[in-house]
Amino acid sequence: MDSVSRRKVLALGALGGAAIVTTTTNAASFGNPDRPPEGAVNANPAGLADPGPKNPALSGQFPAFENPPATDVGDMQLFWSSFNNAPKRIQSGGWARQVTKADFAISDAVSGVNMRLGPGGVREMHWHRAAEWAIMTNGRCRITVLDAKGRAYVQDVGPGDLWYFPAGFPHSLQGLGPDGCEFVIVFDEGDQSEYGTLLLTDWMAHTSPELLAKNFGIPQEAFKSIPLNDLWIFQGKEPGPLSSDQEAVASAGLPEYPFTYRLGASTPFKQNASGTLHLADSSSFLVSKTIAAAIETIKPGAVREMHWHPNADEWQYWLKGEGRMTVFDAGPRSQTADFHAGDIGYVKKSQGHIIENTGTTDLQFVAVFKVGEYQEVGLSSWLSHTPPSLVAQHLNMNPEDIERIPRDRPGIMPG
Repeated sequence: MDSVSRRKVLALGALGGAAIVTTTTNAASFGNPDRPPEGAVNANPAGLADPGPKNPALSGQFPAFENPPATDVGDMQLFWSSFNNAPKRIQSGGWARQVTKADFAISDAVSGVNMRLGPGGVREMHWHRAAEWAIMTNGRCRITVLDAKGRAYVQDVGPGDLWYFPAGFPHSLQGLGPDGCEFVIVFDEGDQSEYGTLLLTDWMAHTSPELLAKNFGIPQEAFKSIPLNDLWIFQGKEPGPLSSDQEAVASAGLPEYPFTYRLGASTPFKQNASGTLHLADSSSFLVSKTIAAAIETIKPGAVREMHWHPNADEWQYWLKGEGRMTVFDAGPRSQTADFHAGDIGYVKKSQGHIIENTGTTDLQFVAVFKVGEYQEVGLSSWLSHTPPSLVAQHLNMNPEDIERIPRDRPGIMPG
């Protein structure tokens, strides 16, 4: 395909399906460069109808699936999922829903949980075989955790704050008044389930009173009323002042590093008129040895530039706005999907991707990586740091135009 035809198809793609249908008389010169040609622009208009049966409310959420860009090609593992259609488990103190590898096959590195605790609601004392990373999205929460040296940490967290509990570190979570809290948890194992945790009440109920008495050095009578069923998420009493709880557990001293981090209030890693990137990996959030993460905010019409991550898969939780992501892989394979608040995206290690804000408000999502150190390679950085004459021979571009490609790794580009 010549460069003029290529530009035409990209421009036509931006106009939507109606414009695409009217151009099919010239379809041979447009569309995907592979054969056979892809996309509605190359189709007979009579074959584009979709009379059903269908669910209009559902299909309307996925215009990129209904009418893929002509540049999409090949098959690719589905990289879209959502908490919006994950069933909730509701108990007296709140609820949770999850998306694990069992539900989302591509997500073999991490699993995700969306949880809500009402005021005073308690996620009971427990621990996991996997490390737990989390970001607060609403309200306030009090966390407690004990490290392997017997040092306790108690802290209150709010929107934009993180916590990280290494595998095996026991902890608890409690919603604070007046609104309780909501947050998203990421485990560093794809098959870790929120319903398969090691619970305090389970262990106590499945240990004989005689052994409990010997273990704790107190009479058996003390254990006569322990729950025989696990509590999981229960309605508790709202805690007192943070300082009182911190003082109550201070005898062994504080852990070496804090288990919380104020990501939303941190200095941006990248910032310009098109958006911001806030980053937390083990260089800033020192306790977080297996998870790195970023909050990415993209202005309307702007794009998260074409890039890839050479050291880890990327798991995304979309916080607000709406956008479209195209993922590129060897083959060639290229596929596009639409995302809204509450959705989950996933990009395999080293797959190229670009994200566009297709809405009228800020787009924001959290990107999580199962790795201690964040790494990114931007396409503009690669092209602008390769001899221009060599790039020109690859892309049939003017060296003068190549010189205009950003060299400063902007991260987010204007629309």
